[in-house]
Amino acid sequence: MTAKSDEVSKTAPRAKGRNVLAIASGKGGVGKTWFAITLTHSLVREGKKVLLFDGDLGLANIDIQLGLMPKHDLGGVISGRIGLRDAVTPFPDGGFDIIAGRSGSGSLANLPVTRLQALSDDLIQTGKSYDKVLIDLGAGVDQGVRQMTSLANTVIVITNGDPTSLTDAYAFIKVTHMARPKTDIRVVVNMAKDRKEGEAIYNKLLKACEGFLKISPPLLGVVRADPRVSECIRSQTPLLMRHPNCDAAHDMEAITQKLLEG
Repeated sequence: MTAKSDEVSKTAPRAKGRNVLAIASGKGGVGKTWFAITLTHSLVREGKKVLLFDGDLGLANIDIQLGLMPKHDLGGVISGRIGLRDAVTPFPDGGFDIIAGRSGSGSLANLPVTRLQALSDDLIQTGKSYDKVLIDLGAGVDQGVRQMTSLANTVIVITNGDPTSLTDAYAFIKVTHMARPKTDIRVVVNMAKDRKEGEAIYNKLLKACEGFLKISPPLLGVVRADPRVSECIRSQTPLLMRHPNCDAAHDMEAITQKLLEG
């Protein structure tokens, strides 16, 4: 066994959560965290018990977008001061729980392999009491992101019309597919002018995936650009609470229904 293959075997997960979904983007700035929060809230509205895990230690901001000040966060878990279950923070207004990250505390990639594996195992165990566990991944494809991705049966890749967003989304899909070819990868186009534009953006990504990877990740949905989204982010209020009947809210509900249908 080569040193490289030995490293891969050490980072392979000992367990996988059938109820775990990972939200990825390849790059920042495409609305990944907003999408993760809104999908979590939408799943709750469908009667699901949901845990949202902030997997981005470098730029953690789920708690910020929700206006929360958690007593405990992932930083305390990684340092060994508390267990993962102790870091669970309820968000009563939305009816779901979060595990907050800690901005500026580094990346999961900086953790030793054994500590990263232990964190993964703890998340799987904690997630057993939930219908769904959503992981808001950090941007990029470093070791921490790959490890968290490996826990999920379904990975949702968020992109938009920015060429760099499409390039990075493709890179993420490629790395994930090469590591675990059977991963259920689906695509969401965010901030599209309309559904037609969103589908055109998706088709560009699909063409690259089919041409180079010989796979066809399906389109989970298109979220139209909506000024109410940025308004809700500024006010630290979930979209489905503040503007449940806007275009983006309807798009998210359609995505939720499609996801639940399988």
